[in-house]
Amino acid sequence: MAPPKSTPARCNPPRSCYSLSSPPGLPDSIPSHSRSGLFLSRYHSLPHSHSPCAKRPHQYPNMRITLNVFNPHGGDQDSLVTLEVFPDMTVSTLRESVQSEAGIPPTSQHIYHNGRLISDDAKTMEQLQIGDGDMLAVHVRDMRGSTVPPEAAGRPPAAARQQQSAATAAAGAENDTEMLRLQILGDPAVRQQLSRQHPELAAAIEDPARFRRIFLDSQDRERREREMRQREIERLNEDPFNVENQRRIEEMIRQERVMENLQNAMEHNPEVFGRVHLLYANVEVNGHKVKALVDSGAQATIMSPSCAEACGIMRLVDKRFAGVARGVGTATIIGRVHSAQIKIGNLFLPCSFTVMEGKSVELLLGLDMLKRYQAHIDLASDKLIIQGQEISFLGEAEIPKEEEAIVQEPTIPGPAGTAIGQRSGAVMPAQEAPSQTPSQATPGAPPPQTQAQAAPQQPAAPSAGVTPAHVDSLMAMGATREQAIQALQAAEDNVDMAASLIFF
Repeated sequence: MAPPKSTPARCNPPRSCYSLSSPPGLPDSIPSHSRSGLFLSRYHSLPHSHSPCAKRPHQYPNMRITLNVFNPHGGDQDSLVTLEVFPDMTVSTLRESVQSEAGIPPTSQHIYHNGRLISDDAKTMEQLQIGDGDMLAVHVRDMRGSTVPPEAAGRPPAAARQQQSAATAAAGAENDTEMLRLQILGDPAVRQQLSRQHPELAAAIEDPARFRRIFLDSQDRERREREMRQREIERLNEDPFNVENQRRIEEMIRQERVMENLQNAMEHNPEVFGRVHLLYANVEVNGHKVKALVDSGAQATIMSPSCAEACGIMRLVDKRFAGVARGVGTATIIGRVHSAQIKIGNLFLPCSFTVMEGKSVELLLGLDMLKRYQAHIDLASDKLIIQGQEISFLGEAEIPKEEEAIVQEPTIPGPAGTAIGQRSGAVMPAQEAPSQTPSQATPGAPPPQTQAQAAPQQPAAPSAGVTPAHVDSLMAMGATREQAIQALQAAEDNVDMAASLIFF
C-alpha cells in the first residue's frame, strides 16, 4: 500500500488579508467589491517575498522636526514645538499632533515649509520632502471672530448671526492678507514680479499693517470699477436694439481684448515694457573724443554743429549741400564735410559728415559709413565689428546725457502708483517718474494746490484733437478726466491704446 502523499503546507493568511480595505495608493471612493477584486489580483501577482504573510521589518524610521509657532493673538507669540513624525505621516495627522501639543485647532493652523504654504492635508511628509531635522513654520489664524461678543447675546438671533458673519469675514480677510504676505516673502520670484506690477504694495511687504491697508484699498478700488462697469452693461442691455448702445458694447468688447492681450504680454513677455537703450561707441574725430550713436537706420552720418566746432572741422563745411531733412520731423542741414579722419578702435578711417541742426546726438554713424567699411553689429556679444576690430558698445551708465530727453519724457499716471512714458510706453515706478521742471510748467499757471481746488468747480475742457466721447468712455472705465485726456493725447485719440496705457 502506497504511503499517503504529503501535501505542502500552505500559508493561511489571516482574515485581515481578505478584508475590503483598499491597498496603498487606491482611493477610498472605489466601491467595496471593486476594491476587494483589485486587492486580490494585486496580492496574487506579488512574489512570495511580498506576501502579506511574510514578516517584514518596520521600514519607516521616526524623524524629529521642529515647528516655529507664531500666534499673534496669544500671550506667547513665538514658541518652538518638537515632534516625532514618520515619512508616511499625513499633514492632517501632523495637525492633530500640533493640536495635542500646543492646543491649536487644525483649522487655525497655517503650516509653511521652505516659505510655501502646505494646503493639501492628504500629502505625506515624504511627498513634501520633509526630512529629519527640518523646521516648519506655523502661523495661527485667529478664530475668536467666530464667536458672538457678549453684548450681542440679548439681540435677536438674526442680528447676532449677521454680526457673527461680519466679524468672521473681517478676521478671515485679515488672515488671508497675512497669509498672502508670507507667501510672497517666501518666494523671491513672486516678490520680484510684484515689484514690477505693484511697486507700492511690494514696498510695504515688510510692514503687515501697511501691506494689508494697501491691499484692501486696491481690492476695494477694483470692486468699485467692476460695479460701475456692471451698471453700464445693465444700462446698455436695457435697450439692445439701440445703435449707439451696440457701438458702445462693441467698443467695450474690443477694450476687453486689448486688456487681455496686455495682461498676457505682461505675464509671458514682460521685457517688452522695458526701455531699450541705444547703441553708443567711443570714437575720435580729428583727435576729439566723441560718443557716437550707431544707427543703421540712418541714411547718412550726421554731426551736430557744436560737435563740428569742438572737432575743428566746422571750417570745412560745404554750405552748397544745405537743405532740409525730412523724416519723422524736419531738420535744417547746414552743409557737409566731405572728408575727415575718424578713429574707431585702432582704425583710422576717412569719413564724410552731414552737419545738421535740431538733433540731440553729437555724432551719428549712419548707413553710408557702416556699409562702406562693411561694419557688423553683433548684438549677441554687444560689439561693433569693423575690418576685424571689435569695439564694445557703451553701457547704460556711459550713455551721453543727451538721452535725458528720453529719460525726462512726459508721463501719464498708471495704475498701482506707476507712470507710463508718453513716447516710449515704458512703465516705471512712481518714484522713478521724472518730475515736471519749472521750465515745463505753463507761464502764469497757479500752484498745483490752486489747480486742485479749482478743478471741482469747473471741469477742464478736452484739449484739441481729443474726442469728448473717448474721454467719457475712459472715465466710465474708472479713469479720472485728467488721466483720460493725457492718455488720449499720447495715443493720438486712439481709445484702445489709451485704455491700455491707463489700465493693465
